Amino acid sequence: MESLFDSDEDEHFEFKPLAERMRPTTLDNFFGQKDIVGEDSPIRKMIENDTITSMIFWGPPGVGKTTLAKIIAKQTNSLFYELSAVTAGVKEIKEFIEIAKFNKANGKKTIVFVDEIHRFNKSQQDAFLPHVENGNIILIGATTENPSFEVNSALLSRTKVYVLKSLSKQDILGILARALKETYEYKRVQIDDECLEIIADISHGDARTALNTLENVINITPVKKSKKVITKDSLEHSLQSKVFLYDKKGEEHYNLISALHKSMRNSDPDAALYYLARMLEAGEDPLYVARRLIRFASEDIGLANPNALVQATSAYSACHYNGMPECNVNLAQVVVYLSLSPKSNSLYTAYMKVAEDARNTMQEKVPLHLRNAVTKLDSELGNGKGYQYAHDYENKITAMQCLPDSLKNKKYYRPTNSGHEKQFAEILHKIETYKKNL
Repeated sequence: MESLFDSDEDEHFEFKPLAERMRPTTLDNFFGQKDIVGEDSPIRKMIENDTITSMIFWGPPGVGKTTLAKIIAKQTNSLFYELSAVTAGVKEIKEFIEIAKFNKANGKKTIVFVDEIHRFNKSQQDAFLPHVENGNIILIGATTENPSFEVNSALLSRTKVYVLKSLSKQDILGILARALKETYEYKRVQIDDECLEIIADISHGDARTALNTLENVINITPVKKSKKVITKDSLEHSLQSKVFLYDKKGEEHYNLISALHKSMRNSDPDAALYYLARMLEAGEDPLYVARRLIRFASEDIGLANPNALVQATSAYSACHYNGMPECNVNLAQVVVYLSLSPKSNSLYTAYMKVAEDARNTMQEKVPLHLRNAVTKLDSELGNGKGYQYAHDYENKITAMQCLPDSLKNKKYYRPTNSGHEKQFAEILHKIETYKKNL
């Protein structure tokens, strides 16, 4: 198997940061993203068949976007050129295009890798279009932003978007283990599993962060008896912060999320913020917290403040794009917003009731008048007969029964007088009164 790093290709290899030295050079050394680079995956097949086309990698930092582009170039014998969307302009793009044309004329494929492609303006992106289309270059873009919004449609239509996910804790641990094994000067480093687990937890799926943390703690640890022994204390010193032990699958994990939920339910923003901070500072996945806030917005607020769900889902997007620590304030904003919103569990209780009835009446037929009459036979069977089109009636309301006969008098959603839901209660009362008088 090929080495993780090609030291013979760079005489200054040993002076590079650990994250750079550990950059994989083959798909077999690449951690994570098995759905796109594993056995029988799309990218692996394209490499094997030498049919690589232009593509965009979308994912958070440190998941291997640049590394994967370099591997593709190496394993397809393509010439690799890297552009930064931050510094490169149309002039630089055109210069690379001319180089690519020369390469093509000499039977060589050219891969142009553009980091942070979402930062390119329309004219810069347009400069690639004809050359991607005619095969002068194979464009591989990398972005942390949704390309549907940040890359113009013309260029997007000529590329395939692959979503790269945050690395799992096991992926990070595997990368750290390989770094300790494969790096010569680290063979005398002694570090226990607890410290490696902490590094993996605080890296939040970012391999670069994990390797930088490992490198920093090793560098500041003195040699004693020809060894460097990494302890939790030296790790905390390297991080310049106290490391909190936090089992994401343990009892405390569930206790804290429960405390957060119940504090918001009780309209206590201070307590809610405290439990939020306890989780985030201990290394909890911010996306997990964001998902719980989305659930809370409907379960405990619902239509008392319909905007709560919008705010919660926006917080999830912010966490996805920013990651920790930047997204901590996004979550804090929404936690306070949800805490101070009017509360109602009417939607939750309504669904629990209707779900039980639904499970018990799975064999109940949909009333004939609510069925579609798509074919002549449907009509002959009575489907759609007696259906009342609400728009044809006064106030857009009819007395037509919509529930099955066995449930026709059931009431599930009972709005409270909290927040916006008071308005829904008034509307529902008017509708029910109107139907009784029809």
